[in-house]
Amino acid sequence: MAKAKEAVEPVGPRIGARLKAARQSKRLTLDDLAEACGVTKGYLSKLERDHVNASVATLIKVCAVLEIPVGSLFENASAGEVVRADAMPQISFGGEKMTEYLLTPTNERRIQVLLGELEPGGGSGREFYSLPIDVNFVHVLEGGLRVSFEGGRTDPNGEAVDAEDVVLAAGDSFTFTPTHNHSFQAEGSVLAKVLWVLNPALPEGPRASPSRDSNP
Repeated sequence: MAKAKEAVEPVGPRIGARLKAARQSKRLTLDDLAEACGVTKGYLSKLERDHVNASVATLIKVCAVLEIPVGSLFENASAGEVVRADAMPQISFGGEKMTEYLLTPTNERRIQVLLGELEPGGGSGREFYSLPIDVNFVHVLEGGLRVSFEGGRTDPNGEAVDAEDVVLAAGDSFTFTPTHNHSFQAEGSVLAKVLWVLNPALPEGPRASPSRDSNP
């Protein structure tokens, strides 16, 4: 009986794990990436398992969609990406009397962590807003924080929900669904420092709901 030929692994640098990690950080499926690059899902699956070698043209297309330099695939392996304390990028989603910093890499889409510093009375502003993400977690490091929810909405059972305020002190944590219109403000007379964890990362800035005092 003839002996079955063993599969021959492609020769070259193993870049599959990095490609997969980059794809997942952008929250793209294999189907999404395949369609954007003009290749098949099966081919990308083999590429991520280092079962095929990509052509230069294909690799450039894939890296362009993933927004990573081609050269990063061949650098020494790293356990992750560090954001140093003295290099945290300052960001702004609006609001008043507050400063926000991004603690996760800018291209990370699976999760987003922000550090907010709110002066007394500072916060998101008078308008309620919602976020197009699954879950929001906040932990108060210093000072206090008030998270307010707009009344008049309905719960999953169709029951009306009244307005609600949640007041947090240093050390308190709160997890909520950010698709409900809400706002936040520093509580007390001292600087508030809060840690926000958003899952997944925001595809865009917060959406403000129309002010009750505004004219149509």
